[in-house]
Amino acid sequence: MKDGNKKRLIAGHLAACGAYLIFGFNIVLTKDLTNSHIFTPLSLFTLRSVGAGLLFWILSFFYPKETVEKKDLVKIFFASLLGYYGTQLTFLVGINYTTPLDCSIIATFSPVFTMLVAAIVLKEPITTKKALGVAISFAGIILLIYNSSIATAETVRTTTPLGIILILLNSLLFASYLGIFRPVIQKYSVVTFMKWIFLFSFAMSAPFSFSDLMDVDYASVPTACFLELAYLVFFATFIAYFLIPIGQKELRPTLVSLYSYMQPIVATSLGIYLGMDHLSLMKIISCVAVVIGVVLVNKSKSKKQKA
Repeated sequence: MKDGNKKRLIAGHLAACGAYLIFGFNIVLTKDLTNSHIFTPLSLFTLRSVGAGLLFWILSFFYPKETVEKKDLVKIFFASLLGYYGTQLTFLVGINYTTPLDCSIIATFSPVFTMLVAAIVLKEPITTKKALGVAISFAGIILLIYNSSIATAETVRTTTPLGIILILLNSLLFASYLGIFRPVIQKYSVVTFMKWIFLFSFAMSAPFSFSDLMDVDYASVPTACFLELAYLVFFATFIAYFLIPIGQKELRPTLVSLYSYMQPIVATSLGIYLGMDHLSLMKIISCVAVVIGVVLVNKSKSKKQKA
């Protein structure tokens, strides 16, 4: 491998690793912020879109000017609808019905969805090992749903089936985004691509969240909530979505999504430390089943790929 290619590959791994590390903290901090009931999920989405969007547009003035073709603007609009608008709304609503640990466990199912999308879009074959991996991961998710459904009435912080469905949908949408829009992502610089992504996202959400944002008494919002919001806008949106396209340019979609394994480690550690979650034997078994299944999926190679 040439030195230039090797450096780009390392940069891709570091970018994907950094993004999912940030997402791990994001799960816990977003859960804490939504628990305050100060901002609605849609208003949070709009604040993230306008904050990160402004940062990307300002940054674009310091980059070489890049003209986006009209046909690609249409593609970027749908990329925004699928990869940001859809994924963020399902996450922001779903986090209200899941614990940080359960949310991070479910998120590790993303590589399986990515594998399925790659099979459809990129024509990557599904091997026996991949199918077995999907079955094991699915069993882990079902176990998690069952464990959540039988929670006692006294349980204050628990995960509901609705929350699990929304976070699974979040993973499916993001996996589809990784597979479908990789060509247009590779065509333009990260800054150019993301400034349009967030402009479209803001345009889609602003009309529906304006009244919610106007109803917030900003003078009474605790400082801790503003700090969490700042993290969501700057790190979990601007920085993370700056890093993800870098990883996408250098790594295959399944390899990018493989870094989602970092989320349970970060979210579990922080969630338990803050007393927002607890670790049980059933959750450990669910997590292990999901991870084993996804590892099998990503280690599987067809005869053509091996050759």
